Amino acid sequence: MSTVQLDDIDKRILNRIQSDFPITEAPFSEIGQEIGLSGAEVVHRVRRLKEAGIIRRIGGNFSPEKLGYVSTLCAGRVPPEKLEHFTKLVNAYPGVTHNYMRANTFNVWFTFIAPSREIISQSLAEISEKSGGIEILNLPATDVYKIRAQFRV
Repeated sequence: MSTVQLDDIDKRILNRIQSDFPITEAPFSEIGQEIGLSGAEVVHRVRRLKEAGIIRRIGGNFSPEKLGYVSTLCAGRVPPEKLEHFTKLVNAYPGVTHNYMRANTFNVWFTFIAPSREIISQSLAEISEKSGGIEILNLPATDVYKIRAQFRV
């Protein structure tokens, strides 16, 4: 992954595509018109930012509950020698959307989305068993107050 210096145009593109990506036949051309570039130049810049790891993905974000799914935040207490195995195991489940470390006794945190709480519970039991009995907290949300990340670049 290379280091990329962001210029003002890169920042304008990043600010534009985060939460309001145009759903049109030519979305990159539309963005380009707004900021004075061709659609091809916008695509080139977005590709460069993706290759540099600044953009992880471009795609839709869905509200799990509106699709009949449930979500939960999970925390595992993982000893260092089991960390690699545990994170690979967790990441193999398609409902895991985030998986990251924290400086805490519960040091691996991940979010899990599935069609039911039962499926999540079964999956967490499997992960615990396959990882040698690692303790996993299951912390389902009871109310959602904000679920949007918009970083002003």
